[in-house]
Amino acid sequence: MAVLAKIRQRSALMIVVIAFALFAFLVPSLFNKGNFGKNSKDVGSINGKNISFDEFRIKVSNVEKSGQGITATAAANRVWDQEVSIALLSAEFEKLGLRVGEKHIMEVLKSDQNIGKNPLFLNAAGVFDEAKFKEYFKSNPQQAQVLKDREKDAELNAKYQIYNTLIKAGLYTTESEGKLKYEMEANKVSFSYVAGLYSTIKDSDVKVSDDEIVTFMKKNEKKYKAEESRQVKYVLIEDKASKEDENEIKTKITSLLSDRTKYDDKTKTNVTEPGFKAAANTVEFVNSNSDVPYDSTYVAKKDLPAVDADKLYNLAPGEIYGPYVHGKYLCISKSLGRKTGVNAKASHILISYEGTKVPNQKEKRTKEQAKAKAEAILAQVNANPESFLMLAFTNSDDSSAQQGGDLGYFGPNQMVKPFNDFVFNNPIGKVGLVETPFGFHIIKIADKQDGIRLATIAQKIEPSEATSDKVFTEATKFEMDATDKDFDKTAKDMKLTIAAPVTVKVMDESFGTLGNQRNIVSWAFDDDSKVGSVKRFEVANLGHVIAKVEKINKAGLTAVDVARPYIESILKNKKKAELIKAKMSGTSLEAIAKATGSTVQQATDVTMQNPVLTGGVGQEPKVVGNAFALAAGKLSAPIEGNTGVYVAKNTSVVKAPVLKSHAEYVAKLKAQSAGDGNRVLPALKDNAEIKDNRKQFNY
Repeated sequence: MAVLAKIRQRSALMIVVIAFALFAFLVPSLFNKGNFGKNSKDVGSINGKNISFDEFRIKVSNVEKSGQGITATAAANRVWDQEVSIALLSAEFEKLGLRVGEKHIMEVLKSDQNIGKNPLFLNAAGVFDEAKFKEYFKSNPQQAQVLKDREKDAELNAKYQIYNTLIKAGLYTTESEGKLKYEMEANKVSFSYVAGLYSTIKDSDVKVSDDEIVTFMKKNEKKYKAEESRQVKYVLIEDKASKEDENEIKTKITSLLSDRTKYDDKTKTNVTEPGFKAAANTVEFVNSNSDVPYDSTYVAKKDLPAVDADKLYNLAPGEIYGPYVHGKYLCISKSLGRKTGVNAKASHILISYEGTKVPNQKEKRTKEQAKAKAEAILAQVNANPESFLMLAFTNSDDSSAQQGGDLGYFGPNQMVKPFNDFVFNNPIGKVGLVETPFGFHIIKIADKQDGIRLATIAQKIEPSEATSDKVFTEATKFEMDATDKDFDKTAKDMKLTIAAPVTVKVMDESFGTLGNQRNIVSWAFDDDSKVGSVKRFEVANLGHVIAKVEKINKAGLTAVDVARPYIESILKNKKKAELIKAKMSGTSLEAIAKATGSTVQQATDVTMQNPVLTGGVGQEPKVVGNAFALAAGKLSAPIEGNTGVYVAKNTSVVKAPVLKSHAEYVAKLKAQSAGDGNRVLPALKDNAEIKDNRKQFNY
């Protein structure tokens, strides 16, 4: 029954999408109970097909409960992507008239390990028995719905397999394409040219208006299509320890060093308790007074706090150092002694053989052959120790071969036992041969590190109640003043820093450098949140965030201020090109060079595959393509390139020899286009009418 429970958990639509990575899980609930929706019963629609909120909520709830540690919003995003993908692909299946039979569905069901390898459904030979499978569900009608749901998923999965096969079959490369690839690599052109570079005109000499950016985006609407978003600015007032708090913690932890006198109710006398220095039981003393439990590990110098490493490492047994700051803690440490060889550094050459689970095996060999090869390499290393690095690089079957076999530093028992025992029981410089389940290792011990054991009392540096109250008062005052007055001026008056604005979309969780702050994102999209709205949020372990809605960007084109960094340079270069073209007068390159204040340059044996012009110019495919098309000795018209405007004159074209077959180049193109099938689903999404109503629901 436990296995059947797993089947039930996985009865989600699991489309095994090799090309599209579609993952569907019927699992969880992101929404608070009660207020399910404001304007719609549906969480959205895809090409007019509605997605019921109630069904969506159940699926999201299942994802939340799946034990993956996923947040409610992330679960909703996953299920939404699943629903969109399934709806779009199902429509394609319907258009193509794809149908699958019982046999195909059964093959998909068997591919699920919880079914195909389930002991309930295996015959005496350990092979899946379809008759036993059917008989089980016939004898257990209460499980029938589980099977019915799973069959629906399997049917869709089977259709996708057919669809994916059709897509792959439609992707092919012709001999003509191979020929073009060959010619682009092999045909060469040499030409003279004059370049009027855009960099010769100052950016300040050409202006680009917001209207021009909008016009450009409208011409490329799909590329600059944007979801609804909000721009939010904020002030962070950290709830952190003040100098007074730090001094109080320092006083408290320092007082632990000395003996303390206290009144004993039983004896009715004052008794003296030894401090950290003289404590009889150091471990018990640490655990009674530290926010971090005692750690008995011996620590190498490199793993100690960097600033205090020297002093801590060189403590004599019983000696105390501190207070010192380590992360968010104030610490005092007592040395409990040193130990040699707590860490070791070694290199190895692994020679594996058939049967060992080593992914990088360079050649197939038997165990006997592997041993013989390892012994031969050991002899070479002993004869010439300097050869170890190169021998590891050329022979080792371990991924460390690329580092000459270097494994870096490691502690006891981190390596498999025979390897560990050799390294920690032998001196630095020792070379030897060891066998492990991975094969034969030629090991060289490079270094060992001593370690120190410290008993450390660490007390967290955190704000006092008085400090937290003061921070709360300051944050509340800022929220009230910023609501009624100018946000920026209020921050300036209170000497607070305004963080860089954060742009968020409706289902985002991350909020700039503050990480996951879903509550701030949700507030920004509330119907009551207008431009200028201000609200304070308490953020655990951080402090108070006072946020202001700076801008509301409706769905449609990307906001101008967001698009400007990407578009402005394109439009400026267009304007610069017109100014440069106006100067390019003359019937020869020399005359054009003189008119533009540049020189005539040469390009030799350039190909279309690598259309790079020297002198730091970079790739200029338009220029090179025009040069190929020119008749010898003829000037081109001005060409707008990536870095400037060019006029070219063809010197010569050298055509590659004719090949009987271009199979090699066809193969290259096939390899390049192997992932083109992945573009189908994004293309379907781009052309679909998708309405997302998720923000109308509480979650």
